[in-house]
Amino acid sequence: MESRLLARASTITGLPLLRPKLSLDSVNVSFASAKPIGAVGEGGNVILGRQLRPSLLLESSLVSKREILKPVLAAASSPAEGGSDSAGDAEIAPVGFFQKYPALVTGLFFFMWYFLNVIFNILNKKIYNYFPYPYFVSVIHLFVGVVYCLISWAVGLPKRAPIDSNLLKLLIPVAVCHALGHVTSNVSFAAVAVSFTHTIKALEPFFNAAASQFLLGQSIPITLWLSLAPVVIGVSMASLTELSFNWTGFISAMISNISFTYRSIYSKKAMTDMDSTNVYAYISIIALFVCIPPAIIVEGPQLIKYGFNDAIAKVGITKFISDLFWVGMFYHLYNQLATNTLERVAPLTHAVGNVLKRVFVIGFSILAFGNKISTQTGIGTVIAIAGVAMYSFIKAKMEEEKRQMKSA
Repeated sequence: MESRLLARASTITGLPLLRPKLSLDSVNVSFASAKPIGAVGEGGNVILGRQLRPSLLLESSLVSKREILKPVLAAASSPAEGGSDSAGDAEIAPVGFFQKYPALVTGLFFFMWYFLNVIFNILNKKIYNYFPYPYFVSVIHLFVGVVYCLISWAVGLPKRAPIDSNLLKLLIPVAVCHALGHVTSNVSFAAVAVSFTHTIKALEPFFNAAASQFLLGQSIPITLWLSLAPVVIGVSMASLTELSFNWTGFISAMISNISFTYRSIYSKKAMTDMDSTNVYAYISIIALFVCIPPAIIVEGPQLIKYGFNDAIAKVGITKFISDLFWVGMFYHLYNQLATNTLERVAPLTHAVGNVLKRVFVIGFSILAFGNKISTQTGIGTVIAIAGVAMYSFIKAKMEEEKRQMKSA
């Protein structure tokens, strides 16, 4: 291969010998002292640091232009020389892993979403077992996520999208609802079993439907309302015989449902062309500032007096700090992966994945903490999850039909 390229390169440098009628004065290049520069594999038609122009070489050549230059130019069109052929690049460009195995990559997204969510819920509950301060822990969740976003912006992954006052006004209500829903969820996690909190949070679609019907004036089909009946019945059955039941945990989870419902409403009003990663970063920053004052007011004196000291005495300062750091990372990453997964799949697939995620969290939390549940609680949880699945299927199909009608 190298010998063939050298032969072709020598053909180029020997071209003046084939052109006796061409005056040396007419070409501003001295062929007597010309010599190839650099490796031939990097471009054999480079002379004196400049690439030869075909128009200077082949005005009246006795040899065909295509026969001489095409192989050499093909060898010379390397990335270093800047030469490229779009058709050739399309044929020889290697296919990336993401493009070659899209289904496998999507499955990996779902797995990481579930894995991080389960780990977050288990680690979060373990922290509350020795450090029962949900307002402060909620601030840590958001703080770690905000630091992660700032570092990502600093290195350009992703590039920070600019924000103006108008967009800020639209995102503030979303962030306030996000902060309230996040804090009340953590209050419930600290007060009752993780499985019970997630069973109550299965009522969120019911609140979404009610808000759409009575606050936004949207017509909700009877089929959607009927699919929500098992959710209400299942949650009621599970609540009546839940061994860890207390009103603080139950009411906090219900407030969380309402808060996330309003977050969904305000999110529709704040639709923007900004990518989801940047939007979530800005929401996290605003939500952090919203969560700090109540954490200081509600838990500040207790934390200073004995909260931190008790936690350090139980597990040590190293484990205490590392637990808070990792629970914050898991919280941010699983939320970000949930958004990225939604962008890769259809709404129906994402709805199925969201239902299965709740099943995984409930199941693994029961195994991790050895929570004892009554038969009625177990049956009620299954009925509630089944109702959420039916609701998600029906709603996702309705959205797909709307998009098809608009595209048609």
